[in-house]
Amino acid sequence: MADEQTVVKIKVPKINPWMAATAILAIALIVILATGFSLTGKVALLGSNSLTPQEAAGKAVNWIKNYFKSGGSDVQVELINASDTGIGIYKFTVRLSSNSGSVEETYYVSMDGSLFFPQGIPTRTTTTPTTQPQQQAPNVPKADRPDVKLFVMSYCPYGLQAEKAMLPVMNLLGDKADITIHFVDYAMHGEKEVYENLRQYCIQKEQKSKYYNYLLCFVQSDDYSKCLKEAGVDESKLNECMNATDKAYNITKSLQDKSTWISGYYPPFPIETDLNQLYGVRGSPTIVINDVVVQLSRSPEAFKQAICNAFNNPPSECNTTLSTQQTSPGIGPINSTSSSSSGSCG
Repeated sequence: MADEQTVVKIKVPKINPWMAATAILAIALIVILATGFSLTGKVALLGSNSLTPQEAAGKAVNWIKNYFKSGGSDVQVELINASDTGIGIYKFTVRLSSNSGSVEETYYVSMDGSLFFPQGIPTRTTTTPTTQPQQQAPNVPKADRPDVKLFVMSYCPYGLQAEKAMLPVMNLLGDKADITIHFVDYAMHGEKEVYENLRQYCIQKEQKSKYYNYLLCFVQSDDYSKCLKEAGVDESKLNECMNATDKAYNITKSLQDKSTWISGYYPPFPIETDLNQLYGVRGSPTIVINDVVVQLSRSPEAFKQAICNAFNNPPSECNTTLSTQQTSPGIGPINSTSSSSSGSCG
């Protein structure tokens, strides 16, 4: 029996992503509970041959893609993030997209990538807090000019959320603090993210005075051509920097060679690997203040308070109150708000 393979044939009509997500939850859960169905077609033990969260989630994503493909459904499946729950199983979020729209769903996978769980059902009663958890108060050393680094992937919804929270602080504090955007050393959102990372890296490096306006435009419009013009970026100078940096770090070469991709799924973006390693950056967003990684509520006021607390002598600008509402994930108006403050890519 151990060598027998479970074959499940499911006919899925062409449906919208919300119906597709429901189909996975309903059918796959029944299959798993009834037969021990695994991503390899055989029953596997949890914990054996553990993979990274990204590797295990990648296997589950491939299974979901094949599930829709076999049923004739034109549904795109994109892995957004994956993480360790700390209880012997990985959690991951995917975006399911079709001509009807898109939806994000959270699923679970065994640590060896062999068992897919479309739903997590708690087995013990817990009390859910009704108020927003207080932000962490990290032990950040003080400085005359706080050094703030925000690591993102340029198309990560949660990186964009953090940037929209940081932009008002950048505008308020001006040159009183060193606030810079940096990039995670791999990309999860395809070729467009690789080149947008490169574009922003070069603008900030060589035309720093134009970067704030460019980023303010980009996080709201996702239109780099328009944003370059609105920010007054010298495009000739930008192209020279992008070409030189591309060549120095083999960015396009690595993008075209999937054997270099992280876990076979994510192209590397190695420009700032040294900083990623220094601070233990694993995903987007990651915030570092005076060389200490911090976890913050993603509102302009929360970001401002954390940075102002890192001054030896806070400037008068720190007395200004910014919005206490958390910004929304993804591209969109900078003043749009959300209740979500814990999502990440990576």
